[in-house]
Amino acid sequence: MIPPRHRQRDSTSPERIGKILRAHWVIENRLHFVRDTAFREDASKIRTGHGPENMATLRSFAITQLRTAGHTNIAAGLRTTALRPYERPLAVLGLN
Repeated sequence: MIPPRHRQRDSTSPERIGKILRAHWVIENRLHFVRDTAFREDASKIRTGHGPENMATLRSFAITQLRTAGHTNIAAGLRTTALRPYERPLAVLGLN
């Protein structure tokens, strides 16, 4: 048994740990997995300087804009947007 003076005052419950882990996987599934699959981020050849961070930011921005426009399937949203590349991306951004 741990002496009282060595116990943490705010012990983390198993429920709290589970909630933290689920929150991590929500982020993984909603952003990183989508970037890896829809944008093939893992196969990117951009590896030097600020390029990887800049491209990750642009990919995240595109995902956010597609979700804001109502797309729940990002890959399908990208395909739909690519059908008219001079019109639909501007519509998604509200610039048409």
